[in-house]
Amino acid sequence: MMRIWVNGGLRNADDARLSVLDHGLTVGDGIFETVRTSEGRPFALTRHLDRLTRSARGLGLPDPDHDEIRHAVAAVVEANPVPLGRLRITCTGGPSPLGSDRGTDGPSLVVALDGVDRRPDSTAVITVPWTRNERGALVGLKTTSYAENVVALARARERGASEALFPNTADRLCEGTGSNVFVVLDGRIHTPPVASGCLAGITRALTVEWTGAEETDLPMDVLAEADEVFLTSTLRDVQAVHRIDDRALTPEVGPVTAKAMRIFAERADDDLDP
Repeated sequence: MMRIWVNGGLRNADDARLSVLDHGLTVGDGIFETVRTSEGRPFALTRHLDRLTRSARGLGLPDPDHDEIRHAVAAVVEANPVPLGRLRITCTGGPSPLGSDRGTDGPSLVVALDGVDRRPDSTAVITVPWTRNERGALVGLKTTSYAENVVALARARERGASEALFPNTADRLCEGTGSNVFVVLDGRIHTPPVASGCLAGITRALTVEWTGAEETDLPMDVLAEADEVFLTSTLRDVQAVHRIDDRALTPEVGPVTAKAMRIFAERADDDLDP
């Protein structure tokens, strides 16, 4: 049975509970990180914890205790041995009155891990008509307010795709529901800047650093012109795109994407906490 860390200790999944008045449940007042584990070893945990702190500060939550979280992560990983895992760290506003005001009991911490399959080398994506607000209060924060992503991802699944791509309010390319997007133009790799409203993805940052990709303000119609397109995320690493809406790209992984995949895999193997 899955063992989950909840507010100070491990619990069996059936007994792992938060208050029904927890602010993360009632109003989505929470932050989270998803960390890949391989044979019990988390990848880029320090970067994820640093971003968790940035999200907490942006939402007005107390700074997460990194030592406590590392202890919880070690306990959860040991209790749930899986070859490849999705480690989820969630901090919420804690038990609160109904409404938007926070209570005084302090935040809740949940750490859980489940096994996942390795992603395929390429995937299909769709674009959606809904926008990311690059000037919104939650820009750049990884919060539990994920309903927009649930709706968009459900549409992608209905259309045989694994991801949906959003424009921002200026009709510029932004991001996916849980991924960043890169395009290849004339052999050069480009990705939307954080100013577009996209999340500053950990895998995105490493891919930019390791491949020399350029942050470029891109129109949505670049997806109709790009030679290659790929996604990055914690569980995808670097994943090629072979279809966007009705546009079929090459069924084989393109040469620039293949090189980016190889570089990322080699660098990630060399350093588990880059």
